[in-house]
Amino acid sequence: MKHLNLAGLFKLLLSWSEVWALLIPLSILYIYRKKQPIYLKPVIAYLWLALVMNVLADIIGDFKMYLPAWAQSNNPLYNIHSVVRFGCFSYFFITLRKPTATGFRKVVLLIFAVFIIANFFIYEDFFNPHHLSGSLLAVEAYLLLICCMQYYLWQLNQKEGRISDEADFWVVTALGIFVVINFFLFLFYVPMITENPALSVKMWNIHNVAYIIFCILIAKAFYVPDSN
Repeated sequence: MKHLNLAGLFKLLLSWSEVWALLIPLSILYIYRKKQPIYLKPVIAYLWLALVMNVLADIIGDFKMYLPAWAQSNNPLYNIHSVVRFGCFSYFFITLRKPTATGFRKVVLLIFAVFIIANFFIYEDFFNPHHLSGSLLAVEAYLLLICCMQYYLWQLNQKEGRISDEADFWVVTALGIFVVINFFLFLFYVPMITENPALSVKMWNIHNVAYIIFCILIAKAFYVPDSN
């Protein structure tokens, strides 16, 4: 019985990790009370917006039986979250005070906007209550990975101090790890739901673990002094 209780507690913690993991960087931000550089403002904005969306998504997921029929699906929230995350981190890349191909990042942002318009006007329903948009999440992850790789390539060409001494490095590393781990999960998640719903639930735990790592590394960024 004790083993079952511990297993149940672990499952509950993991299922709500999208909420409590965000409290790690937000708590550090509050406790440390360091004035953060301007380019971290979109990251901080994302954390607060993500907290609101994830709280709502988990409440709907766990207590949907008590909600009206139109509010029993949290899938649209994950689609909205994807758009918000891409927008915030694209703005983060654009606002970095380094010649990190700002024009290129704006083009990537435009590509994502065009994809959203084309995909949800022609192929998918953005507010589909039955499943989230795996294509949206996969494209978001892919484009953000391109931005991360471009950042690393630029850093490799510099002959300055250790890049790990900079806050933007930890943000990009957090984001890079998250999108690398989740890209193929997002890409095949909808077919997985159709073919094997039980497996899809277990596989989403990979996303949750990646999100915890993502939040821990974002918290690390808030400790780093600004060198830009």
